[in-house]
Amino acid sequence: MLDINLLRRDLPHVVARLETRKSPQPFLSIAHYQDLENERKTLQTQTEQFQAQRNALSKQIGHLKSKGEDASQVMEQVTDLKDALERSAARLEVIQTELETLLALVPNLPDPRVPVGKDESANIELRRWSPNGLGTNAEPLGFTPKDHVELGEPLGLDFETGAKLSGSRFTVMKGPLARLHRALAQFMLDTQTQLHGYTECYTPYIVNAQTLKGTGQLPKFEEDLFAAKKGGQDGGVGNGEGAPDSHALYLIPTSEVTLTNFVRDTVLSEDELPMKLTAHTPCFRSEAGAHGRDTRGMIRQHQFDKVEMVQIVHPDHSEEALHAMTGHAETILQKLQLPYRVVALCTGDLGFGAAKTHDLEVWLPAQNTYREISSVSNCEAFQARRLQARFKNAQGKNEFVHTLNGSGLAVGRTLVAVLENYQQSDGSVVIPQVLIPYMGGVTQLKP
Repeated sequence: MLDINLLRRDLPHVVARLETRKSPQPFLSIAHYQDLENERKTLQTQTEQFQAQRNALSKQIGHLKSKGEDASQVMEQVTDLKDALERSAARLEVIQTELETLLALVPNLPDPRVPVGKDESANIELRRWSPNGLGTNAEPLGFTPKDHVELGEPLGLDFETGAKLSGSRFTVMKGPLARLHRALAQFMLDTQTQLHGYTECYTPYIVNAQTLKGTGQLPKFEEDLFAAKKGGQDGGVGNGEGAPDSHALYLIPTSEVTLTNFVRDTVLSEDELPMKLTAHTPCFRSEAGAHGRDTRGMIRQHQFDKVEMVQIVHPDHSEEALHAMTGHAETILQKLQLPYRVVALCTGDLGFGAAKTHDLEVWLPAQNTYREISSVSNCEAFQARRLQARFKNAQGKNEFVHTLNGSGLAVGRTLVAVLENYQQSDGSVVIPQVLIPYMGGVTQLKP
């Protein structure tokens, strides 16, 4: 959530920064915001005046009574003021709630260093890496590459059973391929905990609405979530006015949600920072706005696994943490010997809560292109303000922490990259050297 004081101090600046996100619709209704803010100011002044008048009259009553004089007329004035004060305070609370609801739908401001652009075409490539050390794509395979669907089905990738059990965009894996998927997740966890100092966590896969509000998935992205329990008398998850039901439960879209909420409504000591957390969980996304995109194979699934990285840091260190976390994700790809590139997202391609994001894109031979496999984002104080996640700074004052999150990595997409980059002309797949211990010594998958 944006700092309301920033809007009050410099609304044109906020609007200008938001406009760089290039949305077809304004993120903030200026007229509506100004109407609410003007009424808030009037009500706040009025409420404070009523309180001051009531206090003055109460003192007058005490003075009159102490002298044995009649205070009934003044007491009537206090009663009238009390009623007016209650009405004013009640309306002020309504207006403040409406302002909070309005701000909950406004995305984070892009960092001033983020390149300005309307979509991914304006993203900037920062670097490439490949096992050949030349920073180019993988060496040619010497034969026409198969995609992961054609490779995977003889190895145990079963889309038909997944569709039978749950519908489209669900997949079953069997045998050695399922083991390879598990091996990847275990390797990622071990790397992030043993090499990079993250604390491994096991978190719920089902969360309440407040938890999703804290990281920004609600209320804006409710249609992309899977409801685990439908609240409300009508059986839906909303309240009929576009807001999520506070009693509804949802499947997590990422463990960023649970890990970041560890510090909700918390004041940390400065020496508790940074907090570095990781978890391997399934992730569930309906992706309501992604119909028709990547319908073939495992690139865009409703259920997929991910090893998530989250850092809670001092505001002075969040830029440093962003680069470190990007490197932590890169380490996985380098150890797997998978070619990739790092891209700085432009303003128009940033996620809702991100001020700055680095994407890692892995090379897929069958598509002859790079595809996203990790996003690492600095949300600065945007999530912390929603979460009321703070720390006591050196001056003894409470200050919002900065939160960062990133994939380390998306397990299914890494499996896709391994299948395509390690494929052989006979349809077999060589196991990356670093995964062989996790595979019990198996060095190759054969159809």
